[in-house]
Amino acid sequence: MLKKRIIPCLDIKNGRTVKGVNFVDIRDAGDPVALAKQYAEQGADELVFLDITATIEARETLISLVADIAANINIPFTVGGGITTVAQAKALIRAGADKISVNSAAVKRPELVQELAAEFGSQCVVVAVDTKCEDDQWTVFVSGGRTPTGIDTLAWVEKMEALGAGEILLTSMNNDGTKAGFALDITTAVAEKVQIPVIASGGAGTIAHFETLFKQTTASAGLAASIFHYGEIPVPQLKSALKDKNIPIR
Repeated sequence: MLKKRIIPCLDIKNGRTVKGVNFVDIRDAGDPVALAKQYAEQGADELVFLDITATIEARETLISLVADIAANINIPFTVGGGITTVAQAKALIRAGADKISVNSAAVKRPELVQELAAEFGSQCVVVAVDTKCEDDQWTVFVSGGRTPTGIDTLAWVEKMEALGAGEILLTSMNNDGTKAGFALDITTAVAEKVQIPVIASGGAGTIAHFETLFKQTTASAGLAASIFHYGEIPVPQLKSALKDKNIPIR
């Protein structure tokens, strides 16, 4: 069995790490370079950097900040936010990103995923999917969770895999920031629908939530933000506890 990964996420706004609840009520969570360095030193398996307002503000991801973070860490580094072209992705990879994450741009122009996979290989392409359950239907949202697309989440992840995505970063908007646990139903369904790894995001609040995620779904990684940023559950403590529960952790 592949070992499960623990991934802190840096949501970036105006050059600072921030965190919200259900994609709103954003508050400051610290300096991204300092946090990134801390997580690498603590043994996080990977780091995700999402420039959460780049798409809304119609600008590119903060390349200088990406370079600063990359210079301070030695773990795989995924970067997303406002990436719409192969050239932008190339600049971020040159700056130190290991993987590129696309979300809104993939919905607008799905062939971008194909182009990125052709240029860098599927292992470098993460498709982030912000999904929300309304009337018992999970659908895809874009523009930082502001805009509904009406696209069925399961059909969408299947399409993204077919176009060359190497990983799905699945965030439940219903669970995001609530600390009430991961959305096990949609995570299970997505992980069964695709053959590529699925990172579960949204709702982590306790060590037990990660244990449940890994025991009840085939998600390959658990991503969280506020519990790490505010020191509620340090990465080493989480990994140690999961190993004690016989969950294969890196």
